[in-house]
Amino acid sequence: MPWRLKVKNSFSAAHFLRNYHGKCERLHGHNWRVELEVEGDRLDEMGLLMDFKDLKRILGEVIDRLDHCLVNELSPFDRVNPSSENLARYIFEEVKKRLPEEVRVHSVTVWESDSACATYFGE
Repeated sequence: MPWRLKVKNSFSAAHFLRNYHGKCERLHGHNWRVELEVEGDRLDEMGLLMDFKDLKRILGEVIDRLDHCLVNELSPFDRVNPSSENLARYIFEEVKKRLPEEVRVHSVTVWESDSACATYFGE
């Protein structure tokens, strides 16, 4: 892929991991950071793969649903553990639905702390 763009955003939310058998099984919160990378082969007539403003808006729409809530109460996390791995996949899939067809999601990285993150690249 000739071009790749990256934007970042963040949200604050609580969660707990079912069947974890440790501290993370208890209700706790994070200030999650999200990095979204998209890619594409062609630039438009202005020389852009996609306007950063639009990419930031799309990511913001997706994570706004997660912000300041108990993630375990939201679908699909009422059935699926809201781990960093599953959050990264969820954000990837939700962003993918909103992108123009010529732009693809490359990866989503979700940071739950300054030293721990998970990246999803899609299937």
